[in-house]
Amino acid sequence: MTDRRDILLLLTDQERYDVSAPDGPAVDTPAMDRLAREGVRFEDAYTPIGICSSARASLLTGLYPHNHGMLNNCHEPDAIRPNLPEDHVTFGELLADAGYANSYAGKWHVGRDQRPEDFGFETLAREDTTEADGGFAAHQRAHGVDPDGIELEDEIYAEYAGEDLLVSATTPVPKEATLTYYLAEVTVDRLESAASGDEPFFHRTDFPGPHHPYVVPEPYASMYDPDEIPRWGNYAETFDGKPYVHEQHLAYRGVEGFDWETWARAISHYFGFVTFIDEQIGRVLDAMDRLGLDEDTVVVHSADHGDFTGSHRQFNKGPLMYEEVYHIPLVVRWPDAADAGRTVEEFVGLHDLMPTFCALAGVDSPSSVDGRSLVPLLTGDAPDDWRERLVAEYHGEEFGLYSQRMVRAGDYKLVYNAFDTDELYDLAEDPHELRNLVDHPDYREVYRELRSELGEWMDRTDDPIGPWTRRVLDKSADSQ
Repeated sequence: MTDRRDILLLLTDQERYDVSAPDGPAVDTPAMDRLAREGVRFEDAYTPIGICSSARASLLTGLYPHNHGMLNNCHEPDAIRPNLPEDHVTFGELLADAGYANSYAGKWHVGRDQRPEDFGFETLAREDTTEADGGFAAHQRAHGVDPDGIELEDEIYAEYAGEDLLVSATTPVPKEATLTYYLAEVTVDRLESAASGDEPFFHRTDFPGPHHPYVVPEPYASMYDPDEIPRWGNYAETFDGKPYVHEQHLAYRGVEGFDWETWARAISHYFGFVTFIDEQIGRVLDAMDRLGLDEDTVVVHSADHGDFTGSHRQFNKGPLMYEEVYHIPLVVRWPDAADAGRTVEEFVGLHDLMPTFCALAGVDSPSSVDGRSLVPLLTGDAPDDWRERLVAEYHGEEFGLYSQRMVRAGDYKLVYNAFDTDELYDLAEDPHELRNLVDHPDYREVYRELRSELGEWMDRTDDPIGPWTRRVLDKSADSQ
């Protein structure tokens, strides 16, 4: 085993943890299952924030969002920061400086004016279809598809901001002419060039799905019968005892009138989207086998965050820190170093991947990073001081600024809402997070302990709302 491993990162957008989990819904994911069987599956992996730009910036920097500064999506008119500050060190730059050939394909969404090239990567394929002389648009035309002449079928729309927002649909284009297939094709091409090269490589493919709109080709669009999809356990959400923003967000997203039959149709497309992506991951893994890269390359599959897809009757994501959005898949296959088929139960975060990639490349990560290398967990040598609490955050998006923090400890979960009632869930007794126990007398001590843990984390990580929150938490604790 060398000190410099080749690395392949396959990232998805808004992939729920449960769709590939052993006890999740009946979604066909043989490639993801293969990775878990041949690698290490992290049972409690979480995103540090449930929004695209912020989570992806944390992945690059190893920092919590409040430390890298990209608190909401960079493309929005009210973006707090349209670009990642240049003084933050990213793993792409560190690996490039160490001699790695870094490449990138697919969704970016970290900076409004920044591209992967600004962070040590060569861009092989973009997610847009605007390239007239090449790229995905040319790929579609080569398959007889006019990118501007596609008419969708079986559409579902939400009433969002006074307009119709596409939630899901079937596309008539062949699967070979879709962006999902194209990105896998580019990835295989990159692996073929890497197999004949001498320098170590890091390649990252960011599939833009299964993010909405859930637009998929056949046979995936009709692969899952909506009539056979069981209701989510928390579809019966009443919002009783929950912050007001939960019910308000339902109306804001324009899905207040969706019944289960409508959601089941959309979910069937989401499941089909996941299976379609999984098939492309399988193509990539098969190519690695064929090229002899399977034994020398660390393969990582994860997502930036999850998706409600009707859970709690909600759509997309927002100021609700439920498991469907924050609990993410994370599987790492590291031949000859990580025992195949093992499950890790320690709390880990997406921001831990930055120092992990540095460790795999034999590069020191900055001492300022908030994440920790997963290498000891992968090799079965978990440190005694590994975190027993996991904290995530949220700052708002187009819905408006809204400060939240989440603490997971054992089976308990606290959501601190700066402007409304807090939330406390016992996931062992209430895995669907329907009952807010914040005022339950039997959980008073749990509530106090988690609020104290949150205050200490805020102090330790320089959370900007920490000093103000500390006073609120202390005052609240004294009153109980």
